[in-house]
Amino acid sequence: MAAVTRARRRAAAAGRAYDRAMSRYARAERQALADLLLALGPDAPTINEGWATRDLAAHLVLRERRPDAAGGIVLPPLRGYAERVRRRLAAQPYPELVAQVRRPPAWSPVSNPLTDELANTMEFFIHHEDVRRASPGWQPRDLATGLQAALWKRVAPMARLVLRRFPADLYVQAPGHGEVSVGRGGDRLRVVGAPAELALFLSGRQRVARVQLDGSAASARQLRVANLGM
Repeated sequence: MAAVTRARRRAAAAGRAYDRAMSRYARAERQALADLLLALGPDAPTINEGWATRDLAAHLVLRERRPDAAGGIVLPPLRGYAERVRRRLAAQPYPELVAQVRRPPAWSPVSNPLTDELANTMEFFIHHEDVRRASPGWQPRDLATGLQAALWKRVAPMARLVLRRFPADLYVQAPGHGEVSVGRGGDRLRVVGAPAELALFLSGRQRVARVQLDGSAASARQLRVANLGM
């Protein structure tokens, strides 16, 4: 009985350590993105069409600090209002805007201590890469194994959602992490990459994501230009 108790305590301690490590990924990506935004200035390009760094920073501030407008990020009827709010946020002095990205409000639905890791690890990783990969000569980062694992936990359900209607028999595979089968059936196509690259690919950033497509050439071409993302 004592041995079982000790084992449970060790497992619980390991779980707590893992959770603490996990929570650092969202914070680390946030701080790295804020540093890069400041270093590049407000008018540097991003891979988001029509957005410079100022626009991206304003989007993040809106998402965390303006719940009245954040719904417009995903709901078309609210999109016009959200865009007006985002432009007003973007008009403030750039260092102040980036400071708001760096220090999120604890009351925010997406950045409070209970939701930060779940809501922001992938969000800030992707937007960090939106800025990094807009610069000539970029290379993928050598990411921690734990971060790749954290991203895979989000990539798997994301693949099931965004590819559920794609007209092919798709297998999304991250070697060492897992595989997801999805699609409506048809030609067979395998999408292979690290979780980080799959996260970018499935969020609509196919042109900068380093993944390998094996199988039907026609389905591969279609997937490369599909309107992905949630």
